[in-house]
Amino acid sequence: MFRLDGKVAVVTGAGSGIGRAIARLLARQGAHAVALDLDAAAARSTAEAIAADSGKADAKACDVGDAASVSATFAAIAAERGRIDILVNSAGIAHIGTLATTSEADFDRVFRVNVKGVYLCCQAAIGPMLKQGQGVIVNMASTVAHIGIPDRFAYSMSKGAVHTMTMSIAADYMKTIRCNCISPARIHTPFVDGFIAKNYPGREAEMFRKLSEAQPIGRMGKPEEVAFLALYLCSDEASFVNGQAFPLDGGVLNT
Repeated sequence: MFRLDGKVAVVTGAGSGIGRAIARLLARQGAHAVALDLDAAAARSTAEAIAADSGKADAKACDVGDAASVSATFAAIAAERGRIDILVNSAGIAHIGTLATTSEADFDRVFRVNVKGVYLCCQAAIGPMLKQGQGVIVNMASTVAHIGIPDRFAYSMSKGAVHTMTMSIAADYMKTIRCNCISPARIHTPFVDGFIAKNYPGREAEMFRKLSEAQPIGRMGKPEEVAFLALYLCSDEASFVNGQAFPLDGGVLNT
């Protein structure tokens, strides 16, 4: 079950964390993974890890918020691989701030990556998918697309946009492209470690414990746990699933 043999899977933000875990799992299940990341070295590291597992992968540097970069990257993938079957939009950035403390520059920065980036990559992928007559898109939303939490004004808005973008794409291309999103709660990634170190210097252990215990299940999620759900949504076993948001929340939305 859940095999992806012969499929080309593009994963953004694949240089670390959730994106890296997804790219590695999709390749393990037979897909040719194309790891995209703003950091070219990080993307190559993921592709090398896949190759070490006897999987197939390419790596490309891509700025998902830049239309020219996205267009050139996806055109190259389609030319090299002949098709794009799967797109997983995992690239994203966070921001701490309320309405009053979020600057216009911060707002624009978050939306450039989290919203415009998803839009540009989806738009670039649907051409090959429509030509093939089928395709799968999985977007990374968040539990904050469904609930409000303090100090995440711009980030929450951006993930809400990803949620509604997902439903719109599914509605517009219902018979050819399946588009779903995953809404994780807090997942332990290098991004989280860096976020804590940057915003709570000297209090890293305290904040890690506090953030972990804030999940009703008592811990943060693992990138691999997100990857397992992404694999299901990308697989033919999920062929009747379209336009849905799947919480992966450790009980957050149940409180």
